[in-house]
Order: sequence, then structure tokens, then C-alpha cells
Amino acid sequence: MLTANDWPIAAALLSQGDAHPTGEAGSPVERWRVDLLEIADAGFSDVDLTDSWVRYGDLTPRQATDLGECLAATGLAPASLSAIRRSVIDERHGAEHLAYAHRTLDVAAGLGVGVVSVGLHRALTPEQRRQLWFWTVEGHRDPVDDDDTWSLAVTRLRELGRHAGEVGLLLSLELYEHTYLGTAASAVRLVEDIGLDVVGLNPDIGNLIRLHEPVEGWRAVAEATMPYANFWHVKNYTRDEDAAAGLFSTVPTSLELGVINYREAVKIALRSGFQGVICVEHYGGDGLSVSATNRDYLRGRVLPRREYSPGVSRVRQTHGEDVG
Repeated sequence: MLTANDWPIAAALLSQGDAHPTGEAGSPVERWRVDLLEIADAGFSDVDLTDSWVRYGDLTPRQATDLGECLAATGLAPASLSAIRRSVIDERHGAEHLAYAHRTLDVAAGLGVGVVSVGLHRALTPEQRRQLWFWTVEGHRDPVDDDDTWSLAVTRLRELGRHAGEVGLLLSLELYEHTYLGTAASAVRLVEDIGLDVVGLNPDIGNLIRLHEPVEGWRAVAEATMPYANFWHVKNYTRDEDAAAGLFSTVPTSLELGVINYREAVKIALRSGFQGVICVEHYGGDGLSVSATNRDYLRGRVLPRREYSPGVSRVRQTHGEDVG
């Protein structure tokens, strides 16, 4: 069983900007090397290949090889890959996003990644992009009680799950506001309807509690979703509510200081049998340094110092071994 010393904690690449190649002929190897060295210099040995940094499903074979060589040269293990904002049920681009996700799974397998996280969230709207914090303006909502759209989500995510299993990967579905993964009950229903051992949840509770509206309690979300978790994005926010006046306010902060009590959340995860990769994220400011602080908080104060006997998880979980 994993302990604080060996639990894989990966740095998200959100803080490193966009480093995707501008043309098929070349790979920005030097940019990749510099960005990855910065992650390593922050004390990380594992990295989450967030696709806001590089669109992995659009790399040429040569570029994917170059990226693998950069990872090896910097000593970073690609523990996970997060493909974001490409919903497979998008009315206009769903089929295109599905094809991208399939290509991403193949690249992830070639790079030695163990788990790929996808979701149903959409690209930010122009109005969201104009805000300091994009979640203060409402974006897309998946249609409630639409059986056809729900069935499409199940079918396409099951297709990705089968592909993931064939190439030795886990597929994780990221909780995200106002989608079919936007409440604990809906997320659990979705993963159960998909019905594959290699498909589980990424209980990114921060995505839900940051909304400037009434939200589910973080503890209830954790209790419901952690038995299905095979990967975990962690981040935190301060949250202030004046329910009588209808006022809500959230701001990103460290794991230790936010409204989600991660000491308790980790206990819930352990009781549920969670043994997956943890990816530390942060929006705003020096996100990498805050992520490093969050890693140290988890290792030094929260994760078990000795072997812990977890409960029974409802999904298969891995941190590098063969799941094929």
C-alpha cells in the first residue's frame, strides 16, 4: 500500500502555458525541456501531462517521441494525462473530440502514462475569458433529463474506456460544474451506466465548490464519489456565503487553507480504497509554487506515514503497474 513517501503526486502543467508545436515540421524541444526542468526544480518527480500545455492527440509520432525523450532527460515520470474542455457530446464538435481523445490515449500509452482523465466540460466562452476568474460567469450546461444526450455520453465514454483498457490505461472522468459530472449523484450514475472496471471518477471537488451559487457540501461529494475514484485532481478555494442575500464568493488558495478539509478528504479516500495518482493544481499567481506547497502539505501532514489498510474500491486503480 502507498504511504506519504511513495504516493505519486503529480504537478499539473496549467502554470506552464501553451507549448504546442506551431507546425508539423518541428517540435519545441527546448521549450519543453525548460518547462519540465522547472517542474523538476520545484521538487516534483511526477508530472500530469495537462493538455492545455501540449495537445497530445495532435502530435506527430516524431513529436511524441521528442516529448518522451524530454521527460526522460529531465527525470520526470508522466504519471497521468488530463485532456480537458473537449466534451464528446458537444453538439458541433463531439465526434472530433472523440477522435482526439482516442489519439490521446494512444500517445499516453506510448509515453508510459497510467491514467488519462477526460471530462464533459466545454471550451471557455468569450465572456468567461474576460473575467479574472472564469467560474464567476456561467458557461455551458448539459441538458437535464435528456435521455438521448445521456445515452450518447455513456456510449462514447464507454468506447474510450474500452480503448483505454486495450492499451493498458485507466480512464478517469473529471467532476465539473453543470455537466453530467457536475453532481455526485449524476457522476456516480454515469460511471455505473458505463459499467467498465477501467473507468472511474476524478473527484475534482474544487471544480464544484468554487461556484458563486449554492453548492453541494464537499464532504457529501467526497463520500459519494471516492469509492469510484481512480485519479484525483486536488485544489482548494476560500468560500464565503451570505445565503440570505444570495451572495457567494470564492478565491483560489492552498489545500491547507481552503474550505475543503483535505485532511478529512484524504481519510474518506483511504477508507474508500483510493490508491491512485494525485495531481495538484492551482489557478492564479505562482501556481507551480502553490502546487509544490500542496504536495508538501499532503506528504508531511495528511497522507499516511505507515501502511494503511484501505476499504474496497469499486474501480481498478493503479500507479504504474500493468492494467492491460
